[in-house]
Amino acid sequence: MLAAGFFYRNWLMVSQMNHKVTGIAIETDNKNVKAEEFKEAILSCKHKFSKGMSLRIEWKKIQSQEVSFVYYNGEFTGDLRDRAEMLNTGIRIRNVTRKDSGTYRCEISAKSEEGQRLGEASITLTVLVPPTTPICVVPNSAMTGTVVELSCKEAEGSPPSEYQWYKNGIALLEKTGTGSARTANITYTMNKKSGTLIFNTVSKNDTGEYFCVASNGIGLPQKCSMKRMQVDDLNVSGIIAAVVIVALVMALCGLGVLYAQKKGILQRRALPRSPTLNLQVKRISSTPNPSLSRRFQPL
Repeated sequence: MLAAGFFYRNWLMVSQMNHKVTGIAIETDNKNVKAEEFKEAILSCKHKFSKGMSLRIEWKKIQSQEVSFVYYNGEFTGDLRDRAEMLNTGIRIRNVTRKDSGTYRCEISAKSEEGQRLGEASITLTVLVPPTTPICVVPNSAMTGTVVELSCKEAEGSPPSEYQWYKNGIALLEKTGTGSARTANITYTMNKKSGTLIFNTVSKNDTGEYFCVASNGIGLPQKCSMKRMQVDDLNVSGIIAAVVIVALVMALCGLGVLYAQKKGILQRRALPRSPTLNLQVKRISSTPNPSLSRRFQPL
């Protein structure tokens, strides 16, 4: 298919060298088409060529500086082969997906007595996708005076979702630079684009149930599950008491070791060697002793 396009461009260059090429306006009903995912999208392309003229129609998709054919040589290509159809010189795409988003270009050429006539029009297709359930990160506990950040994010929505945080079921206000009295005492920063909620110096008043809602105007807004954040004062006396107790325990352990060393309990005493028994086994001769024989002779 790419080879065919290469030969066509070469043919077009030769035609331009041998024939006069004139431009003609190509119109479209909508240069920015938006369609919800899994529905249909119509990309219109209208011309003012005379009826009966032999037209060459091509549709191309331009994305990230890559050009691919959508409609070429009288048929659709790629994954649009079974999902698209021609509407005169425009196209209808059924069951659009987010992968179909991009810029499409309609190109029409025709031969006339005046020479080669060319025209083109570009259309941007944006496939709209509702948000999914966002993922919220809320710390279970925090100490007063510290910096605490809550986050909320979902990655499916198109256009990108905006985020609204709620505390105990009430929407949190976004601090503005106008000096409004309603937002003058706000101790947090909420970014609706990124979904972050930051407390620069969190206080006990910030304890509560938090959740976030993601929305982009497509489908229904989605929210994460509610999570509780407990903020407590830093217990200095408790920390001091714990440190003292640990120090006392370590001191007692050290004294115990010194006492054991002083008494020699921990010294390894050498065990006395057990005496070696040297047993000599005398061999009893089988030869009779004559002296014994004489001593015990019968009377």
